[in-house]
Amino acid sequence: MELSLLGWNEHFAEAFSGCEPALSPARVASETRGHYELWTEEGSRTARLPGSWKGPTPVTGDWVGFNSDHIIRCLLPRRNKVSRKKAGRAFEEQALAANVDVVFLVAGLDHDFNARRLERYLMTAWESGASPVVVLNKADLAGDPMEAMRCVKAAAPEVPAVLLTALSEPDVARLHRYVKPGETAVLLGSSGAGKSTILNRLLRAEAQRTQAVRERDSRGRHTTVGRQMFLLPQGWLLIDTPGLRELEPWVGAGAAPGVFGDIVELARQCRFRDCLHRGEPGCAVARAIEEGLLDEARLWSFQKLRDGAERLERMQDLQAAREERRKWKQIHKAMRNSSKWREWG
Repeated sequence: MELSLLGWNEHFAEAFSGCEPALSPARVASETRGHYELWTEEGSRTARLPGSWKGPTPVTGDWVGFNSDHIIRCLLPRRNKVSRKKAGRAFEEQALAANVDVVFLVAGLDHDFNARRLERYLMTAWESGASPVVVLNKADLAGDPMEAMRCVKAAAPEVPAVLLTALSEPDVARLHRYVKPGETAVLLGSSGAGKSTILNRLLRAEAQRTQAVRERDSRGRHTTVGRQMFLLPQGWLLIDTPGLRELEPWVGAGAAPGVFGDIVELARQCRFRDCLHRGEPGCAVARAIEEGLLDEARLWSFQKLRDGAERLERMQDLQAAREERRKWKQIHKAMRNSSKWREWG
């Protein structure tokens, strides 16, 4: 298998030259309980990490170097990554996929569509640096599919949006225009949105098992149990992911303009530069809501995501400060020990 078909380029070749000798390059296609499926020039191989591994663990889409014992020894620097805050209370980043060109944000229109959730997905996609494409699935089950399309255009007017039915192969084939051969896309969406059905149509095979969703709330069970990469007949790669029941973006405050450009633009007209749009006098955002030009729920979503992004930045600053203190503590300890040895000598 030619590595160029898997996205290998000069960026990764240069990075790989810095790895230890006698390693072979490979791309992570999937991971299951510590065992990694790697795609190499010689085909598929299974490898694992050494017990002494330090640093980020590889995820689907990563490029690695492995040895003849099928031990991963090197993780190449990522061009980008799609991340979220780890589910639960832990304040940790969880990388979902790496080295991605396009993020397909899949939402079902059978009661699953939620504009506020879509904003969180868009923030995640923008932060990764990949190009987002909104996929509105199950158009045949929607009362007014164009209403959802209008919501998308209001939230992100520059982001492409595709209205389709995953059961229709011609519909799904329209996604090919957004990804070039050798590029990588990832499917993100809640459980039951139809990601696996879309993948099966693109592959023209039942690569992923699908299940019916509950009619009362359109919730589906996880039919995809892990993140897995597929090579499509058209020459591009697609990473399927399990449905996300919880998505808190792992983003900085700088990601807001890509999703909330309308609010950011209005905020420039506020009387105070540090206006939080929470009752301050001369607030242009509040005036837009009063005049019916802005949905109040959209402002609430913006404030929640902005507060979360600012909290993330504060936590990252605190963590960096703790790491810096720990580093200098070790340096001072080493210096004291060195002085004691000199006195003994």
